[in-house]
Amino acid sequence: MSALDRVQKDLVAAMKARDETRLSTARMIKTALQKHEVDSMKPLDEASEHQVLRSLVKQRLDSADMFRKGGRPELADKEDSERLIIESYLPAAASPEEIDAAVAAAVAETGANSPKQMGAVMKAAQARLAGKTVDGKSLSEKVKARLA
Repeated sequence: MSALDRVQKDLVAAMKARDETRLSTARMIKTALQKHEVDSMKPLDEASEHQVLRSLVKQRLDSADMFRKGGRPELADKEDSERLIIESYLPAAASPEEIDAAVAAAVAETGANSPKQMGAVMKAAQARLAGKTVDGKSLSEKVKARLA
C-alpha cells in the first residue's frame, strides 16, 4: 500500500475519531504528496514518497527549534506531535550500531583515509542503509569523525 493510500485511510479514521491533530497532519501529508506528484508529472514511487516525508519531518524539526528559541513552547510541541505522525509513515530508523557498521564498511570499501574522500564514503554508507530512515546530519558527523 502506498503512503498516499495509507494517508487517505488514516484521514478518514481521524475524521471519524475527531482527532484534529492527526486529521490536519494527514491532510498536510496528502497535499504534499499530491503536489510532488503533480510537479514531477509522474506517479509517486516509494523513494519519492519517502523523500517528501523526510522533507516534511525536517521542516517540523526546524520549526520546533525556532519556536523554542522564540519562547513559544506550545507551538514547538504542536510541531513535534506532527513530526511524530509523519515519521510513522517512514520506514524504521537505522540504529546507531547499524550506522556505525555501515560507515566502517563504507570506509573499508572505498579505502578512504582523509576528509577529502567524505563524499564517496557518504554515498557508500547511504547505499548500505537503503530502506531505512537515516538522519543525514548524524551520518555525516560519524563519517567525519571516522575520517579525521
